[in-house]
Amino acid sequence: MFVTSAFAQETAPAAAEGETHAGTAVPAEEHGTFPPFNAETFPSQILWLVITFGLFYLFLKRVVMPRVGGIIDVRNDRISQDLDHAARLKGEADAAVAAYEQELAEAKANANKIGQQASDAAKSEAESTRKKLEAELEKKLGEAEASIASIKAKAMKEVGTIAEDTTSAIVEALVGGKTDKAEISAAVKSATR
Repeated sequence: MFVTSAFAQETAPAAAEGETHAGTAVPAEEHGTFPPFNAETFPSQILWLVITFGLFYLFLKRVVMPRVGGIIDVRNDRISQDLDHAARLKGEADAAVAAYEQELAEAKANANKIGQQASDAAKSEAESTRKKLEAELEKKLGEAEASIASIKAKAMKEVGTIAEDTTSAIVEALVGGKTDKAEISAAVKSATR
């Protein structure tokens, strides 16, 4: 703390010569300036300043700066290693993505191929089943037509007999006499042709 001469003079009469202030002896004759501002002590202060600054500079140059430089070099090496490692990992990731995309494309193509094969197989199976069913239906239709033709032929044979019987009954009912079967049969045959 700086003490001005005016303040020092005001407080000086309170303390008598040889009295102590807070347990220390204060000489009565000291009315000088603050020692760092005393011109008589400038040369020694400058000398100690140069010595202290020089020692501090040497300490910084020999001890602190090499350590800081070493730390910076280690960090630079670590950063370059990390960047190299990151670049390598990025390359591996890009290769993995490319392989994944290629496998995905192959899987899609394979799935399309399998789907097309399944569709073709289903179509061919449906076609063969359809042809088999058509053949069976054709066979049944042929059998049905043959059956119908035989039934029709039987019916036509019987129709002639039925027609002859019916004609004979009608003629007997209308005319009242017996008719010749040969004449009725000839008349029915000429009418059905």
